[in-house]
Amino acid sequence: MSTPGLIFFAAVGFAMLLPGMLTAAALVEDAVATAPDPLVLGDGTRVTTPEQWRERRRPELLEIFRQNMYGRAPARPAAFVWEVFDEDTHALGGKATRRQVALYPNGRDHGPRVDLLLYLPNQVTGPAPTFLTLNFWGNHAVTADPGVRITTSWMESSAKPYADLSGVTNGQATAACRGVNARQWPIETILARGYGFATMYRGDIAPDKFDHWTNALHAAFPEFQGRGDNFTTIGAWAWGLSRAMDYLQTDRRVDARKVAVFGWSRLGKTSLWAGANDERFALVISHESGAGGAKLFRHGVGENIERLNSVFPHWFCGNFRQFNNRDKEMPFDQHMLISLIAPRPVYVASAAEDLHADPTGEFLSARLADPVYRLLGTPGLPVTEWPPVSHPVMGQIGYHVRPGKHDVETYDWEQYLTFADRHFHGATAPTVGGK
Repeated sequence: MSTPGLIFFAAVGFAMLLPGMLTAAALVEDAVATAPDPLVLGDGTRVTTPEQWRERRRPELLEIFRQNMYGRAPARPAAFVWEVFDEDTHALGGKATRRQVALYPNGRDHGPRVDLLLYLPNQVTGPAPTFLTLNFWGNHAVTADPGVRITTSWMESSAKPYADLSGVTNGQATAACRGVNARQWPIETILARGYGFATMYRGDIAPDKFDHWTNALHAAFPEFQGRGDNFTTIGAWAWGLSRAMDYLQTDRRVDARKVAVFGWSRLGKTSLWAGANDERFALVISHESGAGGAKLFRHGVGENIERLNSVFPHWFCGNFRQFNNRDKEMPFDQHMLISLIAPRPVYVASAAEDLHADPTGEFLSARLADPVYRLLGTPGLPVTEWPPVSHPVMGQIGYHVRPGKHDVETYDWEQYLTFADRHFHGATAPTVGGK
């Protein structure tokens, strides 16, 4: 694969290489050459038909990721219930109907309460396509709407520069935390474009700290611990998104055939895993998800497996530790995770200064997933070379790299809304765009 665009960007981002190290161009070429082929079965058989992919290779890859990285998760419990505890048909100055739903994944008495915040556009008369996402610092943090319930789940006390959490007291959010992260969530713009917006706090499902998987959702399923393919935190967050989808399918104001799952950073890792497992998600967005998300591990740049397992030991299963310092030797890699979403549309996004997440590696995974998308009859990714900064490309796989650092900006949401418009409202021709 000839990738001069990729090589140029990689050279700009990683010019400071130590003597004896591979050049940025060589890192790209080596990663491409050694990446396992998603269209070759474990026994060496090449996948040449959509039926082979669907019946043999896709289940095989799902099993590989469950066994070796994200862990196993329980089926939907029979005890799962929900309760709509709030409805305001004139929320946000009359622009939206707000619903708040308490989800009890394992029943009211055997697990956590997870609050789903849902805004639906009042100007849409029928069911609305909807963006579903987890948030970092509580439903109350994504909007200043005083009607949103403040979470009672554990809350970290520092999230600068993304949110001012000085209002957190002894691990508990207070009214001072309302709207502190709203700049990342253009809810009124999303509604004006005809989309619903649904979100849940990650900490309602599982705390983002290593507690030996003994609290919140994990406490309800102890049988999934003490094993190499244990129920992980990213696995729990993804499982929680599926439970939210269970509810959304019952809400007549939501077009459940058109739900896009979005995630940023570690929650972008989560959105990819949720999209791979749950085919009800019609569109998947990975925003700066980096290592353990869209980044190709064998590219060898940015965060590696050993650091993930050391700093965030709760994110991935015990079996994943066998690959510490063996990033280039794994028999699987993240382009295969993106492939599991095919043929549904997927969008991968990077930031030019987000070198820890390895923008080059994120693009490489999207590019290496392209053959699966094309086998399944879609246009895949419409470029083979790195697109210029602020020039989004959109086929069945979308991608952009924007200026700036690890964050969620208005520019990003503009691309996601355009991508959703194309796939939810009928546009089909691939595009290579500009600002």
